Amino acid sequence: MMDSSKQEQHVVRSRLAYSLGAFGHDAFFALLSTYFMMYVTGHLFDSGNKAFDNKMVGYVTAIILILRIGELIIDPMIGNAIDRTHTRWGKFKPWVVGGGVISAILLTALFTPLGGLNLSNPILYLVIFAIIYIVMDVFYSFNDVGFWSMVPAMSFDSHERDKIATFARVGSTIGGQIIGFVIMPMVLFFSVKQNGGTGDDRGWFIFAAIVAAISAITAIGVGMFTHEQQSLLRENKEQTKFKDILKILVKNDQLLAIAMSYLFFTTGQTLLNSFELYYFTYILGNSKAFSILGGLNTAVGVISVFAFPLFSGKIGRHKLFYGAATIEVIGALIFAFAGKSLALVLLGAELFFIPQPIIFLVVLMTITDSVEYGQLKLGHRDESLTLSVRPLLDKFGGAVANGVVGMATVAAGMTGGATAATVTAHGVSIFKIYMFLIPIALIVVGIIIFALKVKLDEKSHAKIVAELEQTWGKHLDKDDDADAPAAEVPAPQPGVTDIPAPVAGEIVNLKDVSDPAFAEGKMGQGFGIKPSDGKVYAPFSGTVRATFSTRHAVGLVSDNGIALLIHIGVDTVKLHGTGFVTYFTKGQHIEKGQQLMEFWDPTIKKAGLDDTVIVTVTNSESFNVDMIAKAGDKVTVKDDVLKVSKKD
Repeated sequence: MMDSSKQEQHVVRSRLAYSLGAFGHDAFFALLSTYFMMYVTGHLFDSGNKAFDNKMVGYVTAIILILRIGELIIDPMIGNAIDRTHTRWGKFKPWVVGGGVISAILLTALFTPLGGLNLSNPILYLVIFAIIYIVMDVFYSFNDVGFWSMVPAMSFDSHERDKIATFARVGSTIGGQIIGFVIMPMVLFFSVKQNGGTGDDRGWFIFAAIVAAISAITAIGVGMFTHEQQSLLRENKEQTKFKDILKILVKNDQLLAIAMSYLFFTTGQTLLNSFELYYFTYILGNSKAFSILGGLNTAVGVISVFAFPLFSGKIGRHKLFYGAATIEVIGALIFAFAGKSLALVLLGAELFFIPQPIIFLVVLMTITDSVEYGQLKLGHRDESLTLSVRPLLDKFGGAVANGVVGMATVAAGMTGGATAATVTAHGVSIFKIYMFLIPIALIVVGIIIFALKVKLDEKSHAKIVAELEQTWGKHLDKDDDADAPAAEVPAPQPGVTDIPAPVAGEIVNLKDVSDPAFAEGKMGQGFGIKPSDGKVYAPFSGTVRATFSTRHAVGLVSDNGIALLIHIGVDTVKLHGTGFVTYFTKGQHIEKGQQLMEFWDPTIKKAGLDDTVIVTVTNSESFNVDMIAKAGDKVTVKDDVLKVSKKD
């Protein structure tokens, strides 16, 4: 009992530490990607010489743009370096802690004039700034890649992984949005001079130091209070390259379509979001009111994390996407014509923000589904490469937004000590073109691309998974996972193998199951079971050869070459993993009687689906498959149902 209690305490502690790590991680990113440019344009260069100040802002902006885009190319190399890491503390934690602490220190340094070099020796300042920025960005990327790669390493239990990921999403949402809530009150509190509501160098530095400290401390907490499970299953034998990602984009047309749509979306969204504090400061002249928007965004962001499954299950992703995108454009238009009305500004800004987490999750799920689409189309599975596309798009959008913000503030006269009183009507007009016209145009292009090119939805994905299930086991000499070399498959061996029921229940003849593909024998010979229990066990010793992101099925190959598909329910791919827990990883060797999966039967029935568990020998052409049990027999996981022997 004590051991169980300690284990539960460890799990809770680990989830909490990871969630706090996500909080600090995204607070750091929000400060760097959205608010650092406010410091650069408004405070870093205030010499009194407007031409000099604008020129230096332009140089710094260009450096940031070039370095951030260049960093995209080395991102895959960072992932490869992490994969090759082997320490007593694990593969990821050294980079999470080291990258988090070093990047935090360097970010704090960027919120200083480097000892006055920004004015006394501008060229030297730019050189040192570029060095500090790229080193900071690289170490942040090590922290970023290591942190989000930890979830699979923390548990092999899919249910626990979901909980960890949910805790992390809540932490990251609060961390990313709460910065907007506290930034101006804290900057102004620590500033000696208010400067028309923009604060001063001292206020910005202290605020940056506080955020950096939180980021570093929470990264250390992840290192101290989480545990990586060591396993050969997690060893990556292949190295990801930037050119490989481009190849996958070209070959997988649905991945390319959703990537292009999201590229325009994320660039437009990030651009308008980056301008919001400028609007409150230089148009409204009320930077403190930005806290109201930050507070609303924090609450809405957390709600969106939990609300998405409810909406997507009832409405469908494509309709949800169009509805969210429409609200977003309407919000941007209200914001654009709000003028100095705080109420209209808040209404427009919130309507613009509310759909963003929903659009992000629709895109994320579509990219995830494109893994199976590419597997069916190309004949191999490129999971890690496919899932690495979305972070690259976000980083590219952020880099472009930083560059545009620098150009816009120079053109609008919002640099070097400017206040709401010094910005002209002409400057306001120019600013609004950058803040509203360009982002809205980008988002509309993203909607058009989605409408014309993205065809992958829940129904088509379910059909794809069904086709993959039908073909699995027919060509075991070919590994469908391009992320790893093909494993050696045992050749069918002589002798008789008795296969017990993987789940307790009542036997059903295969021809009587409600799925035509199974009933007609297209998936091989076997049987069905009306389950009386939700626990699924391995009927023989062998290797997990096929896994599905929806967790509704598993493909096993016995040590003597029998390929067995265990499929939970009919059309349960539609549940997208809800109600299913898996206790295995692809490539894992399992023993007879080892628990593989668990499912919650009421979830299947509540969705109006058939819960029959179907078991087939998918390479039946190589074996004689004979039923031992009869339809209607009540069986347990210890009762043999099939007798399988190699054909002569």
